[in-house]
Amino acid sequence: MDELLHPIKQFLQCETPQTWIDVAVDPENLSIVLIDHLICELKAAQSAMFLIRKYAVDKDGADALLEWLKPFETLIYKREGDWRTLPAKNKLTKSVIPKSNSPYGQDLIDKMVILIKEELHHFYQVLEIMDEYDVEYRSITPCRYAKGMLRHVKTYEPDAMIDKLICGAYIEARSCERFAKLAPHVDKRLGDFYISLLRSEARHYQDYLTLAEEIAGCDISERVKFFGEVEAELILSDDTDFKFHSGKPA
Repeated sequence: MDELLHPIKQFLQCETPQTWIDVAVDPENLSIVLIDHLICELKAAQSAMFLIRKYAVDKDGADALLEWLKPFETLIYKREGDWRTLPAKNKLTKSVIPKSNSPYGQDLIDKMVILIKEELHHFYQVLEIMDEYDVEYRSITPCRYAKGMLRHVKTYEPDAMIDKLICGAYIEARSCERFAKLAPHVDKRLGDFYISLLRSEARHYQDYLTLAEEIAGCDISERVKFFGEVEAELILSDDTDFKFHSGKPA
């Protein structure tokens, strides 16, 4: 685990404050942690899907992707469907998505389809745990975290795409770091689940960063550093809205 987390810790510009951990492991906050985690998994899949649809596939491919995600979105946004049927609906493969003629399209598809499938699998796993812990889904307000980073994304291409990929890398890296922080302080069932997520979250961060570097074709270290500073400020500043990616509890 230490070997897995070493590059994550080097990438992030700060560690999660102890005050956030103290609030997160309070049993009274279990429901908000699980519900927000559930939403984060869906948002991660949606963000990756947006990148494929915008930059790497034609209309047929885009439509296939929307259909793939619809049962998961319907469950959350319309409260319709049986969550137990979701594994059978997470079957899209890279081979059924039309290839792009862009120089990076197929690599983007290859990495993001795997990421989406894993995020949707995690989504289902969180639903299983919520069922076990008798936590009922309810609507919650969105966290400031992702929006706080994305507001700095440039408005012209390909810089906008590169910035979004860098933001994705930070979101995945922070998720990995927080799962590792929480695991020792929760019961074994939940701790084992968090540990099981570390490897995929660490790979997702690396995939996002690799894509950003490859598409840019030049040194992006200054831009990575900039978003690292933005991300650290969001994590270390006071935050009145406790969520999985929130800052210091105010």
